[in-house]
Amino acid sequence: MSIALAPNEEQAALWNGVAGITWVEAQGLLDRMFEPFERLLVETARAADARGVLDVGCGTGATTLAIARSGVMDGRFVGVDVSEPMIEVARRRAHREASPARFVCADAQTCAFEPAAFDMIVSRFGVMFFDDPVRAFSNLRLAARAGGSLRVIAWRSPAENDFMTTAERAAAPLLPSLAPRQADAPGQFAFADARRVRGILERSGWADTDVRALDVACFVAEQDLVAYVTRLGLIGRALREADAQTRDRVIAAVRPAFEPYVQGDEVRFVAACWMIGARAPAR
Repeated sequence: MSIALAPNEEQAALWNGVAGITWVEAQGLLDRMFEPFERLLVETARAADARGVLDVGCGTGATTLAIARSGVMDGRFVGVDVSEPMIEVARRRAHREASPARFVCADAQTCAFEPAAFDMIVSRFGVMFFDDPVRAFSNLRLAARAGGSLRVIAWRSPAENDFMTTAERAAAPLLPSLAPRQADAPGQFAFADARRVRGILERSGWADTDVRALDVACFVAEQDLVAYVTRLGLIGRALREADAQTRDRVIAAVRPAFEPYVQGDEVRFVAACWMIGARAPAR
């Protein structure tokens, strides 16, 4: 007899467990790495003069807080994420800087958002984890006012993001139980197929869909590279279960694989992404 899972149950468990805790621990590193995307979304919200912004999969809050800083004084800025550990960090950050941003721990796929409450819905790598993306984007459309805009950033394919897959390729011979990525499954590259993304948005009731390639130069401090590789993603999760000898062998195999990206004291790479846009039609 099969047991039906609650919506996004596996992802909720992951991001309230090891993945969420790891992202909290690596908050500074990740904020620096993804800061160029934060700037893009801030500029987008500012150009639209958005007074109500919902940040989906907000993580530890960097983008939500940055939009709130640049927004109108009486604006409404809300970040939503399924991860309680990350939302707690976001709330503490908002409190420290007396930000008007508010953070909600909920699943955006099923959350009962106030209808027609937001001028703009944004996300920085936070929308690829829904087990039913049509249901999720339908729910988000209801949270947008008529004419409101969707502007989210997601990864393109693994083949276009060598940096993001270097560690798993180098470590694969040493970690035979490493789970292979599954195309279209919830995860980092779930939105790799632009045609699929357009279909999801159209079936969710969004109009004027626009999926454009976005290539962004990013960097990690060279001194943070080993921590990044061994704590995050598929390799990070695998190494939490590995013995010390295996861990040392993996580091010895993986670190040289990143040498083509090292430039002095920085590790530089180009992130191949989509900027995904759409409009909420009149109801």
